[in-house]
Amino acid sequence: MLSRAARPALRAGAAVSSRAVAPSAGFATLREIEGRLKSIRNIEKITNTMKIVASTKLTRAQRAMTDSRKYGETSNEVYQSAETKPLEGEGKKKLLVVCSSDKGLCGGIHSGLSRYIRRRALEDSNFDLVILGEKCRTQLQRTQAKEIVLNFAGVGKDIPTFAEAQAIADQIINLSGDYSGVEVIYNRFINATSYEPSSIPAFDVEAFTASPNFAAFEVDEEVLSNLREFALANSIYWALTEGHACEISARRNAMDNASKNAGEMIGKYQILFNRTRQAVITGELVEIITGAVASEEM
Repeated sequence: MLSRAARPALRAGAAVSSRAVAPSAGFATLREIEGRLKSIRNIEKITNTMKIVASTKLTRAQRAMTDSRKYGETSNEVYQSAETKPLEGEGKKKLLVVCSSDKGLCGGIHSGLSRYIRRRALEDSNFDLVILGEKCRTQLQRTQAKEIVLNFAGVGKDIPTFAEAQAIADQIINLSGDYSGVEVIYNRFINATSYEPSSIPAFDVEAFTASPNFAAFEVDEEVLSNLREFALANSIYWALTEGHACEISARRNAMDNASKNAGEMIGKYQILFNRTRQAVITGELVEIITGAVASEEM
């Protein structure tokens, strides 16, 4: 049993030892929360900046999309007037040109194209793939690796140009396969918040000459191959610019959502930081008062 005179000294020693441990633990927790707050604030600054940049680029992307759409629709009116349809042939494959890009941080815009191709494969897998952009190539490499015959990197760095589409169309036409038809798969721009996978048909010279209304067009045979390449380049240019506008719009929306989520996390961590700091201060005050009382009793 301790004597009555030794008890206050024991209480004072316990108070001193608790003061030596409790503040360090509390301050360590405060430093951890403060570090997380700083990281989240930095992320919020980055996402806000990316949202502003995407908003600035969206106007130019939509303007380029509108111009390319006029060229593409006008070019396809020739096939519509001629009532051109793909030639049916046994063993002939279709060629699907998938227009994606190399950039991410834009939601599920590239995943939507990949899912569309996989659904097509479940219905009819008799096709080959030409993929523009690394995003869809990486996703489709897991399931449709055998169907990929050509792919292009470096797509989506800036607004697409007709020269790029023409170079891509030239390599597609020089493919050795005998295809019944070509389809350009892209994301069709509906509005600033929605888009959907769509396709633009492209036809070869044989399909065009076999059209019911081909006789109404006075076209030299030497020009037919050039017409096919020009129409394919127009369709690819249209698909690339429309997909680029969808990507910029989706990136702006994704960065806006990320900024809002970061703001909510900052609010929650700020409340946690304030409560933890108040608890540490309260604990220190209790220890000081307890120590003072113990000293008076001694």
